[in-house]
Amino acid sequence: MLDKPRTSATVLLPTADRTLERYQLSVPKNFPDRITRPLNRVALAAAHMVADPFVDNDPWLSNAIDWDRTMAYRDYLWGLGLGVAEAMDTAQRGMGLDWAGALDLIKRSVRQAKATPGAVVFSGAGTDHLDPADAKSVDDVIRAYEMQFEAIEAVGGRIILMASRALARVAKSPDDYGRVYDRILSQSAQPVIIHWLGDMFDPALAGYWGSANVDAAMDTAVDAINRNAVKVDGVKISLLDKDKEIAMRRRLNKAVKMYTGDDFNYAELIAGDEQGYSHALLGIFDAIAPAAAGALSALADNDLTTFHDIFAPTVPLSRHIFKAPTRFYKTGVVFVAYLNGHQDHFTMVGGQESTRSPQHLAELFRLADKAGILRDPEAAAARMATVMASRGIGV
Repeated sequence: MLDKPRTSATVLLPTADRTLERYQLSVPKNFPDRITRPLNRVALAAAHMVADPFVDNDPWLSNAIDWDRTMAYRDYLWGLGLGVAEAMDTAQRGMGLDWAGALDLIKRSVRQAKATPGAVVFSGAGTDHLDPADAKSVDDVIRAYEMQFEAIEAVGGRIILMASRALARVAKSPDDYGRVYDRILSQSAQPVIIHWLGDMFDPALAGYWGSANVDAAMDTAVDAINRNAVKVDGVKISLLDKDKEIAMRRRLNKAVKMYTGDDFNYAELIAGDEQGYSHALLGIFDAIAPAAAGALSALADNDLTTFHDIFAPTVPLSRHIFKAPTRFYKTGVVFVAYLNGHQDHFTMVGGQESTRSPQHLAELFRLADKAGILRDPEAAAARMATVMASRGIGV
């Protein structure tokens, strides 16, 4: 195999043996700037938000959002033919973004989507305004969900039914989960996407659906989804286990979509097999949006070779960004946005730019370059050098 063409852009990066290497960047791949053609998979990017570094606040205690850059990023995703999954964990929901901030974000996105032809947005409804320690019963959880559903539907939003930390705390059996989901789904104005988020993303969700055994939990989830199929657009499963996703996909009511949330194995799950395929609701699509648009366009042309050629080098990048502790993946997503000039700083809500090491960021940079997603190598190298210098490397 021929080496990738190189540019003149270089940057000093730390290595595992505590030395520095002069890394030379590759020529970026030619991904599309816009997509207007129909795709044969529904693809939603769980979008990050851009912090405002000029606000004098305490990041661990309050959020400050650059609304102009945050909304511009949604326009960028829509222009690439992707839908937006709003106010999810990629936007640091419950991990720096509180319910008040999430609702503001949802209102802005829904309003902007309505003014953008073809734009699709689904928004997360959860129970995060209810401190799990204050939840005393399943009824408290139901009321919390109802409040957020009402607020989102009041502005015309479509809903992603997020997993609830409070429900994980107070539920005493799988039947409690069934009761909550039956009640909430029966009241939804439009079919929703149900999000099963594994505890690798949020440790507070351990034992969700009433069991630490994934197969038993899946039984409960499938039963709740299938008996409410008329109110369920689809289910996103985020367990980073392709076999579990495929098993669940084959058990769902035919009217219910499977949205892969597997940031390790998305390419083969989206491509599918003789018994079906997954749509996509992925955090990694925020970072690799042009590559995702190119791959999905190829898939719509039944060009599986190009589809896999585009996605193959993005998978090592995604696995690195989402490596354990997986909940810190947001740092990598925002870092890619910074490298690509979608924001002028590497500052995050909650100070979460500090959750990954310089070594982690250096390897992320190498993998992003190999995937061809750094659209301006000279600018990316300069931004990388700035971050490394801020951490005492290469100074």
